[in-house]
Order: sequence, then C-alpha cells, then structure tokens
Amino acid sequence: MSPREAAAKQEEATIIRPDFRRNAEPAETVEAAEARPELTPATSTPAPAAPPTFVPKPSMMIAAYMLAGTLVALTQGLGMSFISTNLQQIAGPMDLTQTEATWLMAAYLFPNASLTLLLFKVRAQYGLRNFAEVAIVVYVLVCLAHFWSDSYESALALRFFAGVAAAPMTSLGFLYILEPVSPAKKMSIGLCASLTALALPSPVTGLISPYLLDIGDYHALYLVEMGLAMVSLGLVYVLPLASPPRAKVISSLDVISYVFLAIGLGCFAVVLTVGRLYWWTAVDWLAWMIIAGIAASAIFAAIELNRKNHLVDIRWLTSREILHFTGALMVSRLVLSEQTSGAVNFLRNAGMLNEQMAGLYWFILAGAVASGVICAMIMKPGRESAIHAVSLLLVAVGSYMDSQSTILTRPEQMYLSQFLVSFASGLFLPPAIAIGMGAAMKRGPSYILSFIVVFLATQKIGGYLGSALYGTFVQWREQFHSFRLVSELASTDPLVANRLKQLGGAYGKVLTDPNQQVVQGAALFTRQVQQQAYALAYNDSFLLTAYLSLAALACLLLHVAWRNRHRLSPTRNPMPAAA
Repeated sequence: MSPREAAAKQEEATIIRPDFRRNAEPAETVEAAEARPELTPATSTPAPAAPPTFVPKPSMMIAAYMLAGTLVALTQGLGMSFISTNLQQIAGPMDLTQTEATWLMAAYLFPNASLTLLLFKVRAQYGLRNFAEVAIVVYVLVCLAHFWSDSYESALALRFFAGVAAAPMTSLGFLYILEPVSPAKKMSIGLCASLTALALPSPVTGLISPYLLDIGDYHALYLVEMGLAMVSLGLVYVLPLASPPRAKVISSLDVISYVFLAIGLGCFAVVLTVGRLYWWTAVDWLAWMIIAGIAASAIFAAIELNRKNHLVDIRWLTSREILHFTGALMVSRLVLSEQTSGAVNFLRNAGMLNEQMAGLYWFILAGAVASGVICAMIMKPGRESAIHAVSLLLVAVGSYMDSQSTILTRPEQMYLSQFLVSFASGLFLPPAIAIGMGAAMKRGPSYILSFIVVFLATQKIGGYLGSALYGTFVQWREQFHSFRLVSELASTDPLVANRLKQLGGAYGKVLTDPNQQVVQGAALFTRQVQQQAYALAYNDSFLLTAYLSLAALACLLLHVAWRNRHRLSPTRNPMPAAA
C-alpha cells in the first residue's frame, strides 16, 4: 500500500469514527478541557490522541458480539412490547380497566423518552464497562421486583423504573453490534444490523406472548424479561466492550438543562399515550400537561441558547439541513404507524387474537430481517434518495392493499401488504440516520448529542404522535360512518326487520321472553353496525397513509430534481469563433 493510500485510509477512519470509535465513546468536551489545569490556555495544549487501531476479531467472536447485541436489544424491546401487545390480558388479572392499564405504558415512556441523551455523557465519564454492568443489573432488579407487585400503584412505580433501566439497553445493543465491525462498514453493515435488531421485539412479542400467557399468566412475561436480562448480564461480563479513557464531561448545568428536557418530552409522551382514551378536549389535566411540556421545553431552549458549551445546539437544530432531516424522519414515523397502530389494531378489532395472527407476525419479522440485509448490501453514499423513494412507494402500495379490507378480512389477506410495509420501514431508517450522523460529525463530536435529540424526538415522540393521530382519525371516521349507516337503516325496512328477527331468534334457547330476545337482537345488530363502521374507518386510515406516502414521494422527487437542476438544464457553451 502506498503512503498516500495509507494516509487516505487513516483519514477515512478518523472521519467515520468520531461517534462510533470503539463503541461510540464521545471525545472530551470543552468543559472537560477547562476542568483540567494542564489543558488551560496558559499551558501548552497536548496533541489529541490518535484513534486506536481497529483489530479484526475472529469470526466466532464477531458472531458472539452480534448475538449479544441482538439479545440486549431484544430484552429492552420486549419490556415495552409485552405491555402494549397484551394490554387486555394484563388488565384482566390485575382488575384494571383498559385506560388504567394504558397508564402502565405511559409510566414506562415518561423517563424513557429522553434518558438516552444523558446516558451518552454518563458512560463517557464513568466508563463503558461500569455503565453496561450497572445498566443490566438495575434492569434485572426491576424485572425481579415485578413479582412482588401487589397493587396498581406499585405496578406504576415499577414500570417507571423499568423505563429508566431500559434506556441504556438500546445504546448497549447498538454498541455490541458495532463493536466487531470495521470502521469502513459501521455506517452500512453495522448500522443496518443494529436497526434490524431493534425492530425484532414487536413481532417476536406477538409470536411468544400466547404461549407465555398460557403457561403462567402475565407473570410469565416478566419471568422471560428477567431471564433475558440475566443472560444479557452474563454476556456483558464475558464480552467486554473496549472503552477509551474516561473524561469529565458532565457539568451541573447539563443536569439542570436535562431535567427540563426530560419533563418536556415526558409530558408529551404521556399526553400522546393516554390523550385519545380520555379524549383531547374532555379533561383539563391534559391541557395542563401540554402547557407544562411546552414551558419546560421553552426553559430548556432558553438555557441552551445562552450557554457557551451546549448540551444541545438549538441553533443547529433549527438549521435548514436539520429541519429537512427531522421532517423526513417524522413523516416516516407517521406513515409507518400504519403497521403498529393500523393493521394490527384492525385485526384485533375484528376479533383476532395473537394466536391467530402468528403468521402475520412471521411475515413482519421476515420483512424486517430481509430489509436489513438488503439495505446493508446496497447502501452507499449518494443512494439515500433512491432508497427512500423505494421505501415510500412500498408503503403506499401496502397501505392501498390494506384499504380494501372488510370485516371478513383475516391475517392471511394481509401477509403481503404487511411484509411490504415492514420491508419499507427497514429500508428507510439506515440511510436517514447516516445522513444525519454525517451532518453532525462535520460539526464535531459534541454535535452527536444534538443529533441524538433529533433522532429520539422523531422516533419516540414521533411514534407516540403517529399512534395518537392514527387512533384519533380512526375514532373520528368510525363516528362518521356509524352515523351514516344508522341513518340509512330503518326498522320498517323489511331487510332490517328480518335481520333483527334472526339475531333475536339466536337467543331463543336461553331467553323465553320475546321482548328480551328483541332487545338482545337489537344490541347485537348495533355491535355489527359498529364493527362495519370501524372497518370503513380503518380503510380510510389506510388510504390516507397511501396518499401521504405518495405525497412524501412527490416532495422527495421534487427535492432531488431541484438539487440536481444544474444537471438537467442544458449546458450553454459559447460558439467558437470562426477561423
């Protein structure tokens, strides 16, 4: 290798590594430099240490780190998915209503929405090894404490601490998968593999939950969660992550600033989780939570705008480049809610249980894995727009296919459409994150924290927002279709009268009073009309998702055309002068 090629490779590794260098440990900040006497302006500033040389690991060790990262990511994801997927099965044994059970999710999400931001600095100051071990141990203890939970209040408290303990697990899953990957492939193979691992918990939960509930009710869910956490703890001890020297990077103002950010994001997460159940304008405390979230966010912004050494650079976040990136991620979260908040809920409303949707979960899982593999193969600089265009087109096609559903639609009719949506989700995120990470690394390692805020806000808050908007739209359209259907059904209509008689006659063996048979038949007829209205409402939501995807695709194509307008316009060369 020539000296020039060697220098180029070293420069490439340096550019790629600022965040992912030996497990994404950030460089020492200006605050840390000012805290050390030997780095003050009055003394000579030492040259920064060169990044450690990457040492390839044996194939078996690579597989072990990949497995550890996948297992850690699966562990943290199951903690949330077990609650959201089995809300009805958990509410019954605990004597809770559906609304009360939803608060278990809200308690989990309040700290989890923002804690990763602070943990990014915590692991840099106290060491990655200590960070990993403490995170897993706390998670195991929280899972174990669920077995002694005997009240609704204690369950809420434990879910809050579970959200705290699960926050580091996402980072650990990323770090373990990225550890054995060479610097040149961290932003392709490593990133795609990490995001694929984070997409596994939702379909895996749907596959294993029925068997666990049959074995030991909802306590079996906590038992599996704790078992996976203990296995992850063993892997953390056996497979240590390399860590650079520690640096004092946390200041007192960082903590104060983070508290307001946590309150803001936490309030928004709670409102978006339970707002639809109480209805947005029906209770006053929802408005007060929104006001508290806005006020806390405003104080956080005021602190950061007047700091010299930012925790988050607000001005950079409001630049045109980052606003474009944020909008792209937010649109993706909204349209991809078609799967988690649309198709699955539609089938549950039609009476399908997790056991009957096992095949659908297998197709969703296959789509996530296939997209991760293919994206890692084709993702290169300059292909991001093309990959995003294909992703949006697949979402549009899959959503349009789902918009033809009826109350007789079963999971088998949604296999292809949901595979396409799952595949599109896996295609969209890696190129988008690569673009945002590249923009952050151009500014320096300290901007990685600002990028993390953008990513968290769009993925977590965007996910809650997508679910809330989806559920609200479906509920609104259900009321519209119910009113329209009922207005067209008159009891004097011979077809309606005959249907009511048939439904009432079904109770003839258990009810001898003809009046009671009529009442029960009318109630059953009302439920059937409502079910039809829900089917039409979900079809409207699927169709809206298809239109939004096509609109986003059109905006993307216009943006690409404008960005490359100089290539599309003919070059005007002056005519050569005649000899």
